Amino acid sequence: MIEFMRGAYDAVVTHAIEGREATEPVEVCGVLAGRIEADADRHVVTSTYRANNAAETPRTRYLIDPEEQFTILEAIEAADDEVIGFYHSHPTGPPHPSETDAVDATWSGRSYVICALDGQPFVGSWRWEGDDDGFRRETVAIVPGTG
Repeated sequence: MIEFMRGAYDAVVTHAIEGREATEPVEVCGVLAGRIEADADRHVVTSTYRANNAAETPRTRYLIDPEEQFTILEAIEAADDEVIGFYHSHPTGPPHPSETDAVDATWSGRSYVICALDGQPFVGSWRWEGDDDGFRRETVAIVPGTG
């Protein structure tokens, strides 16, 4: 299960809508931070870190520049938080990971969140279990608070 503090959830949706409404609609992306509860199956997102989409075709792909990702990871560590996972948008759907998303996933045990905008915003999450097991869909919950 992944739980979003309301403020973090809203930040993901707002960022996705901004990407869709840009002059050239693009997938947006970022890193999710917070804490992993003792049972390791409950991840709590307390903050988000926007990243620039460095993909060659940002309309249909996303890529976080390694240097920017390193800077974000340092900020998360400095805040005494953990990397919960990553988010990106699908401005015109689908509301699930694409084949490219599976090929590009590398952080086992972390969540890959997608905000699909082919109707009302839909936020779904999939835990990456590794190359052999792929993605496992997980429950998304929203709890009050900003983090």
